[in-house]
Amino acid sequence: MQFRTIIKILGQLVALFSLTMVPPALVSLIYKDGGGVPFVLAFIFSVLIGLMAYYPNRKEQGDLKAREGFLIVVLFWLVLGAFAAVPLIFLSEPNLSFADAVFEAFSGLTTTGATVLTGIEYLPKSVLFYRQQLQWLGGMGIIVLAVAVLPMLGVGGMQLYRAETPGPVKDSKMTPRIADTAKHLWYIYVTLTLACTLAYAWAGMSWFDAICHAFATIAIGGFSTYDASIGYFDSPMINAICVFFLLIAAANFSLHYAAVAGRNIKVYFRDPELKVFLFIQLALVVLCFAVLSSKQVYSNGDETLDHALFQAVSISTTAGFATDSFAAWPLFLPILLIFSSFIGGCAGSTGGGMKVVRVFLLYLQGIRELNRLVHPRAIYSIKLGRKALPDKVVEAVWGFFSAYALVFVIIMIALLGTGLDNITAFSATAACLNNLGPGLGDVAAHYGDIPDSAKWILTIAMVFGRLEIFTLLVLFTPTFWRG
Repeated sequence: MQFRTIIKILGQLVALFSLTMVPPALVSLIYKDGGGVPFVLAFIFSVLIGLMAYYPNRKEQGDLKAREGFLIVVLFWLVLGAFAAVPLIFLSEPNLSFADAVFEAFSGLTTTGATVLTGIEYLPKSVLFYRQQLQWLGGMGIIVLAVAVLPMLGVGGMQLYRAETPGPVKDSKMTPRIADTAKHLWYIYVTLTLACTLAYAWAGMSWFDAICHAFATIAIGGFSTYDASIGYFDSPMINAICVFFLLIAAANFSLHYAAVAGRNIKVYFRDPELKVFLFIQLALVVLCFAVLSSKQVYSNGDETLDHALFQAVSISTTAGFATDSFAAWPLFLPILLIFSSFIGGCAGSTGGGMKVVRVFLLYLQGIRELNRLVHPRAIYSIKLGRKALPDKVVEAVWGFFSAYALVFVIIMIALLGTGLDNITAFSATAACLNNLGPGLGDVAAHYGDIPDSAKWILTIAMVFGRLEIFTLLVLFTPTFWRG
């Protein structure tokens, strides 16, 4: 294990991450909100620690293998989550405990969107911007950015990318070199963010709110600059824009690249995962609309459709934005939507959950087993589109599903041990493991009132969800350390 090389790389990344403290400090100067000092102090602290880790190991040139790649990814998220909490700890307003600051930082960086804060609109603009910026950086994976701007990672870049990129198939690259791949991903990401910002501003948001909400929308994060989230604006147009960009961000970014590079949108129509994803979204919207209409929750059909469309897409893509408290809907719908967050977005998107392609493969495997019961001697292959998949891919998906379920059960039982009630423990586990954000019960509005022990457990759940279980679990196997 190339420990000194790993420490050198972590030092570089922490020093790079310190630059994220600069924009909030500038926002503080612009709005004169008095909240800039903590970000300046956090910048100095992060730079010094990063240089202290890098400088003694600057001459290390060891090539990274797969094991080092996984270890760096896990350490990266844990270390950066801790450093992201530093300015929040230094803040006098809001005055957060250590557990609250770490929870909020990890929630932002993992694009979970769960918050311990209330009275958000009264916070300094610099703090609001910082929270949204964390989500934007975490949405694509800061490591992909690091690979694009730190070519000295060399061969290890591919190992990092494989560990970071969501989805069951991680060996395919859109361009021959991983740095080029990462750069193209970020070009698309930035372009979508700019388009979303302009759309929000056109629909009536202030430029500050438009930028902040575009950050969270493209990242499928869910943080807002208001307690009422998107519902604060009370605008069907803003709701529609949010839904549109959430659907785009929840699609595989390699499809966006293929469409742009080939100047052909037909790639979207040929992708089986995207078809399944859109079918799920349509089914959820229709179901929510039907139930809300039958229960007469809202006064007219237009309002009902507006809320049904927004909440169904927001929760199922794991964004967690709200136009109304979905926890107050007939109980069938909140439970349904939380379960839909287990599916989440497409592989290679900024969404959370298990990913549509994995759930689709589990469905196809189930159909194959039923067919085998009828025709035991027949040979059935599982196809994704026109491509037959090897059994090892299906086995890996089953392994992932088993691990996901096991981690979910362990975390939920641990939360019950902290004193949370059943519905709160279940929904909080689902919300944090799926990087969703809002839950039910005591965490329907915010997470500020639950015990600190529960916040630490949920912080671990966020990291598990962001790293898609296996990347973190592999570190607990004896084989990893012996290899």
